[in-house]
Amino acid sequence: MTQNIEKFPKQTISTVSTLIELALEMKKHHLNDLFEVQHDRFDQFALKFDDLIFDYSKQRINQLVLNALVKWAEDKELSTWIKNLFSNQLINYTEQRAAMHWLLRVPQSAEMQYSELSSIHEQLNRMFDLVEKIHAGQYRGVTGEIIQDVVNIGVGGSDLGPLMACHALSDFKVKTIKPLNIHFVSTMDGSQLSDLLHQLRPETTLFVISSKSFGTVDTLSNAETVRLWLEKSLGKRECVIKSHFIGVSTKPEKMTAWGIHPDHQLLLWDWIGGRYSLWSCIGFPIALKIGVEGFKAFLEGAYLVDEHFKEMPFSKNLPVLMALLGAWNTNFLGMQTHAVLPYDGRLKYFASYLQQLEMESNGKSVQRNNCKVQHATCPIVWGEVGPNAQHAFYQLLHQGTHEVSCDFIAPIQRYNSNHFTYVENATALIEQHHLALSNCLAQSRLLAFGNKALCPQELENLPSYKQYTGNQPSSTLLIQELNPKTLGMLIALYEHKVFVQSVLWDINPFDQWGVEKGKEIANQILPILNGDQTEIDQLDASTQGLIQLLMKSKKY
Repeated sequence: MTQNIEKFPKQTISTVSTLIELALEMKKHHLNDLFEVQHDRFDQFALKFDDLIFDYSKQRINQLVLNALVKWAEDKELSTWIKNLFSNQLINYTEQRAAMHWLLRVPQSAEMQYSELSSIHEQLNRMFDLVEKIHAGQYRGVTGEIIQDVVNIGVGGSDLGPLMACHALSDFKVKTIKPLNIHFVSTMDGSQLSDLLHQLRPETTLFVISSKSFGTVDTLSNAETVRLWLEKSLGKRECVIKSHFIGVSTKPEKMTAWGIHPDHQLLLWDWIGGRYSLWSCIGFPIALKIGVEGFKAFLEGAYLVDEHFKEMPFSKNLPVLMALLGAWNTNFLGMQTHAVLPYDGRLKYFASYLQQLEMESNGKSVQRNNCKVQHATCPIVWGEVGPNAQHAFYQLLHQGTHEVSCDFIAPIQRYNSNHFTYVENATALIEQHHLALSNCLAQSRLLAFGNKALCPQELENLPSYKQYTGNQPSSTLLIQELNPKTLGMLIALYEHKVFVQSVLWDINPFDQWGVEKGKEIANQILPILNGDQTEIDQLDASTQGLIQLLMKSKKY
């Protein structure tokens, strides 16, 4: 960001200049120094909101930096942008769409305030009706047997969000008349689906085709495969498709043409981006997993964060602070990667979900004025469940050559009384959770303080290969318990963080033209692989060579 500073508006240039100067000064100091001169850093740089605690005291900031970052947000007119987001303005200007995913979690009681709420809750209630029928055994397959397996066929946001949430909320699975299993299929090569179909019975399996456009080749290819699988066992009858498929899309006419009965169609709207769609009927598998009341609690948690985001001053606003700290690390301290490290196995897919949310949203290099950005935008987001990560890439974090910022995430309470069958088991479970928490705190401590986290006696004559530089910044997010409400809160926090950073970087976080172009080029190559060589000369030499090699190696 030190280059081309004159590209910024005059008011912003002054604040950016201040931040650059502060960053140069901050680079002279270690986190050890910051804690040495400010013993109450946790009191000053930690916030509590409802069931969340956000500790950012291990970030490389002081009050001067925080004040300048807040001023930067004010210079960028963030308050106005937040108001624009929570409206029906076409904030996604490249696609001429609003971005009203937040509206999906507004309570029905606010219907007088938002005209769109009526149709939203109509669809959610249709989804809830289907969920309750399946749970009660009233929704049956064509042979009259109760549905016991539901397979969600989707890709991107239609897969990552529901998959992540279903795994995260596995402890809150509702009881059904017969055990109900939820499965996810997204890969286009067929291997994932092939392995799954061998485990299922056609008579008791329901497929959910989740596709905003109902035109995604990956999803429809898998859908066609399972249709043939069903028809092979159950016959080519209209009632087979009616009984064994549910569609979720913005395109009812395409769902009908494919064969899905209107009673089994759940609708979306163009203003829902795929990565923001799990709050809609794309969240059907989540509702099946945790029940109607659980899904409502999930929406409630996100709504709480929406209200917090709209109302709180920037210095006390969790998503705003998360965004400002991330931009500080990326743009002023020069860190280009960010690790997400949950210390709870149920959050196994959370980092993957955030990869799409953050990098598909803010992985842009063109500003709203159509000029190239003059600074870094979204960092590379990666991560893994903490205990696994400790035995994989923490070595690089502790002793490598890269500066990496981290988010540590952990529940304060892992097990409740529902898990305890007898006292000895309760003690073992609590101790096991304490083991995870101790590792979470220890890793962030070593990353921040390096050798100073070691015992003085241990440092005596310690060889260099056993020493630690530290000074790797991190934030820690503690949640009282991982449940539908707090997961909703957690996801909404990151959604709004992404939006704030898009404002700081002057980019549109709601389109994904790079993704769309990749699909388009794939559709150009597919006919060539299928034998139509008329367009091959228009391809580059590398792609031509690879295609010729593939064609020669075909065994079918």
